[in-house]
Amino acid sequence: MEKEYVSISLAKPDTRQLDAVQKAALALGLAGLTLLFIALFYTFDQNAWVLSISLGAILLGTIVFARKTYLNQPAGIKNNGVYFKSLTSRGALGWIAGIVLTLFYVILYWYPQYLGLGKDGAENTGLVALFDPLSYLLKGQPASQWFVYGTLYTLAILAFGYKFILKYRHNRYQVFRTVSVMFFQLSFAFLLPEFLLRLNYPYNDFKNMWPLNYYFFDSYNINAFLSSGNLGLFMLIFGIAMIFVISPILTYLYGKRWYCSWVCGCGGLAETAGDPFRQLSSKKLSAWRFERWCIHLVTVFAILMTVGVVSTYLGNNPDKSIITRAQLTWGLVALFLIIGVAVAFFRRKHFNTQTRAIFISVAALMAGAVLIHYFSTPDKVLFIDSQKLRSSYGFLIGAAFSGVIGVGFYPLLGSRVWCRFGCPMAAILGFQQRIFSRFRITTNGGQCISCGNCSTYCEMGIDVRAYAQSGQNIVRSSCVGCGICSAVCPRGVLKLENGSRNNRMKEDPAFIGNADNLMEYINK
Repeated sequence: MEKEYVSISLAKPDTRQLDAVQKAALALGLAGLTLLFIALFYTFDQNAWVLSISLGAILLGTIVFARKTYLNQPAGIKNNGVYFKSLTSRGALGWIAGIVLTLFYVILYWYPQYLGLGKDGAENTGLVALFDPLSYLLKGQPASQWFVYGTLYTLAILAFGYKFILKYRHNRYQVFRTVSVMFFQLSFAFLLPEFLLRLNYPYNDFKNMWPLNYYFFDSYNINAFLSSGNLGLFMLIFGIAMIFVISPILTYLYGKRWYCSWVCGCGGLAETAGDPFRQLSSKKLSAWRFERWCIHLVTVFAILMTVGVVSTYLGNNPDKSIITRAQLTWGLVALFLIIGVAVAFFRRKHFNTQTRAIFISVAALMAGAVLIHYFSTPDKVLFIDSQKLRSSYGFLIGAAFSGVIGVGFYPLLGSRVWCRFGCPMAAILGFQQRIFSRFRITTNGGQCISCGNCSTYCEMGIDVRAYAQSGQNIVRSSCVGCGICSAVCPRGVLKLENGSRNNRMKEDPAFIGNADNLMEYINK
């Protein structure tokens, strides 16, 4: 006999019951997923029709479910029952979902033949063959496991993005940024690269910049750009400009949110499909300490791997480059030295543990660049084969961390595991945001009632409430500017702002309410 849950709340926040329309929509979405699952073991004769029915059922089921869930209620964020649902509170369904997602990523990255990928020119079968008609339509080539993944990834952002918009429809900032990530994922990350392949140009996601695009400086990618005429040269120059010019300027103006919450596909999936799991991020001090060391180590590793790859490319192709290996090395040493001096200047009044971590990282990068220059050959980096080294980076960071852990662990560790602990792009943008950006989240501590909504729903694990209670501005490297903390605040305590850098940090706590020495603090 099913257990009956009785609520004595006048508001009756019972979210366990689904009505007939929601159940039908859920069944429709599951039917679409079932077709995809069947395709793993059976190759359909009419792949185009089956694929259309499957993806259409998933999309339509999600839309109907979302509309029935949110449009029959007043506008306002509805997170009722998230800690009582098995899927969103690390219950049995949450663990099952995490295991299924993890297995999918393991098969996708290392065993694509079980998805039906044909080897050595053989025809695709199974799930990959199901996507062949769409692949031929877009790029004139058979599908790969990455095309299957890209299609499902885009579908998830579009479907759950619509659900997210309905849930946060009262907040224009959330609506605009969600439309933005949906647009960039569909156009720049999915359609445009496929069209480029159809026109015999290199595959290139213009918004996916290094180091998130960890293969950008690989020799095969550079050679593909240089052999593709003016458009290929533009792709190369634009990619470099994104790293050194466009990104710093936009981060100065708007903080890292311009990328992590408005453009990035990883962030887009985390914000849309991962929204029900955002409260699972750890707010413990130990998690924050691990985060700082982990993301700095990954970033140093990513930069040094790239330096090694570029160095070997310059050594093997001196006729294709305008600089030499020595010029690259000492130019990077000078750049890292300038960064260190800039950090010392901007943080001269607040020399803390984070500043020391930055100095250690900069010193490691300088030493690593010099060692790579003197102890590397055209084929080896620090006596290690450059291709094996790059493959190891792709395996550890590009696959295991960003995919298997970053998405597979949504239902267990929250939706921003990759962004928080492993993304080198987030680390670099966070460094820029902390040092010289105009962005901050201001707090009106006198209005704070310490409900904790802001900290609970911060997917980056920031204890926002502690800042609000002390009246401090929030200027954290890890903050992606999603604005959910401000959206869920019932008192309007938090506000996302771009303004003057003067007194931006505001790290001295303001005394609120009945502090004994309030007047002494004010007289300072």
